[in-house]
Amino acid sequence: MSYPHLPPARPHRRATSLIAALSLILTALFGATLAAAPTASAEGNGVGSTPAMGWSSWSYIRHDPTAANIEAQANALKSSGLSSAGYIYVNVDDFWYVCPGSQGPNVDANGRWVTNTSSFPASSSGENGIAVVADYVHSLGLKFGLYVTPGISDQAVSQNSPILGTSYTAGQIANGSGEANYNCGGMQGINYSAAGAQAFINSWADEFASWGVDYLKLDGVGDSDVGDVQAWSTALQQSGRAIHLELSNSLDIANASTWAQYSNGWRTGGDVECYCGSDSSGNPQPLTSWGSVQGRFAQVAQWQPYGGPGAFNDYDSIEFGDGSTIDGLTTAEGQSQYGLWAMAASPLLLGVDLTKLNSAEVADLKNAAVVAVDQDGIDARRIVSNVNQQAFAKTEQNGDVILGLFNYSGSASQTVTVSLAAAGITGSATATNLWTGASAGTLSGTYSVTLGAGASQLLKLVPVAGTSGSTTYQAAASANTLAGGAATATCNSCLGGKKVGFVGDGGTLTFNNVQAASAGNYQVQFTYLDGTSGTTVGRSATISVNGTSVQTLAFTPTGSFANPGTVNVSLPLKAGANTVELSNASAYAPDFAAITVPTTATSASTTYLAASSSNTLAGGAVVQSCSTCSGGQKVGFVGNGSGTLTFNSVNATKAGVYPVQIVYCDGTTGTSGRSATFTVNGVVVQTNVFTPTGGFSTQGTVTDYLPLKAGANTIEISNGSAYAPDFNAIVVNQ
Repeated sequence: MSYPHLPPARPHRRATSLIAALSLILTALFGATLAAAPTASAEGNGVGSTPAMGWSSWSYIRHDPTAANIEAQANALKSSGLSSAGYIYVNVDDFWYVCPGSQGPNVDANGRWVTNTSSFPASSSGENGIAVVADYVHSLGLKFGLYVTPGISDQAVSQNSPILGTSYTAGQIANGSGEANYNCGGMQGINYSAAGAQAFINSWADEFASWGVDYLKLDGVGDSDVGDVQAWSTALQQSGRAIHLELSNSLDIANASTWAQYSNGWRTGGDVECYCGSDSSGNPQPLTSWGSVQGRFAQVAQWQPYGGPGAFNDYDSIEFGDGSTIDGLTTAEGQSQYGLWAMAASPLLLGVDLTKLNSAEVADLKNAAVVAVDQDGIDARRIVSNVNQQAFAKTEQNGDVILGLFNYSGSASQTVTVSLAAAGITGSATATNLWTGASAGTLSGTYSVTLGAGASQLLKLVPVAGTSGSTTYQAAASANTLAGGAATATCNSCLGGKKVGFVGDGGTLTFNNVQAASAGNYQVQFTYLDGTSGTTVGRSATISVNGTSVQTLAFTPTGSFANPGTVNVSLPLKAGANTVELSNASAYAPDFAAITVPTTATSASTTYLAASSSNTLAGGAVVQSCSTCSGGQKVGFVGNGSGTLTFNSVNATKAGVYPVQIVYCDGTTGTSGRSATFTVNGVVVQTNVFTPTGGFSTQGTVTDYLPLKAGANTIEISNGSAYAPDFNAIVVNQ
């Protein structure tokens, strides 16, 4: 939570030191440890293996939580059947403590916030009022959550409160800098190198544990609060109670690995509430708007590599369930918010008034098939982003594919078209509509659906045996050979639930029985995991086929060693059985989950240079010199509204979906590069967000699956609002 008017952002400060993760966690989650420096792991507190589900007070109750209204919401969570569907957390957000003014929250004798006894009265036996509510929530079979912000209250500092169990005081640990407490204020930072600092947070965590807290939201977190996050992680773990730690809000993606190491989840953006009205009683109404939800599509795509079991991307509350008048979303828009969160494996924390639930929308919230999509813990990747047409896909451990298609527009119908190959289906698949449970038939090639304003469709695609046109070989299969330290490890987001780590540094992984129908070059897809941070170039591996080194490939980081990515590599295979060995003589390679080999070899590949005179350049797009590019040239200034590059005569022997390798240069700094929209024969197919290559003279490649007709095709590259990367060529494999 936060009010829409926030204090000025604090100065950016990157953490300079991180606590090394336990080797057991590294082995289980990453499979390999960097020799030069420790790699961050997911929070190891034993909770948060799946995204949290429940309800939070901020959206509806806001600044007026009381024992009575929190218990009423808990009752409604239980009686509605939502708790039986997995919604089990009842979380109290801000304003549970006493805030007298700018001097900061009132504190007890040891400097910790004190409960507002007017709203949360103590029991007749003297039990703290928050503990009383937690007891009630627990009596319903639910879990209880609470809210806090970094730092220490100015009041604790001014009275120099003693730190429980030590000889230190608040004045000795406070650093005098302001801390973000959005609504009360009066907090200052803690110097965590000072003796007594960790003991202070430990005492606070112990108190929360004694009250029965199961979930703690640490709000107002920025880059300068890494010390607070580390301290709270440590404190909660030593408290003796399993407590979920959630961070908020608008966390820095550059520090994603740090948030994952020390917490169970983090808010990727600001509040989803629209703060746009109230009813006659002063209650917030509507809670949100479709415009507020729209901003999450880009966040889901950008943060996709960083979430996973134990630590998830949090896109804020679900504002769906009270009907459009109260929650602000039509049924279609509410389904889309819920569906997008599920595709992204985000926490599902309802923000609506549970005492005023809409029965039809509650049925959607309890839809077991959609809940399962969220609870698989796998973040979907965006495969289509064309202004108002969005699509995301993820592959389950059993090989099924979940496909989410969304109409971004809140005012008009849109037809969303996807390549099933881009989603992970290379042959045919039976489709089930997860909203209705009805069959959507057998699909192959491309799929289109027309969706109303703000509407969506979620499909479960089950590959039809014998039609895929490819064979997947899992890295952890017993038929493979692991040597020199390479070992299998659990990977919840990998096909089959396992991967192979510690490849390289002497360790090798050999696929021993890779079958090919005939000799030729095959476009082999490698599914790998690379948590290298701080660079666009990850670990590397040498690929050897039948004892001969074919190439050494530098992989693009996937965000973490729990998040798979894919890359296609052309490998020469002989007819019959082949061996494919992965190695690195001097350093660790990525972890590997699988390779997928198409049934047929690539009969031909044709390279089309972007600077060719047969192409059409329009609106400012120009040919530029590029000494490192094929042909010595590239095309720049594509996009920015009118600049387009059109390949006019891309030939295909027959109609189908073809792997097309895009060769580009993108010197954007950061983790996410420029984007471009691909239009084939006048039909928009998809928009790519490219990975930066490190410079506008440094090439990178990405493979798209584009639908081509027999004969000549046109492929146009554009960007309606900003510059696209520079382009050197496209390579069409047939």
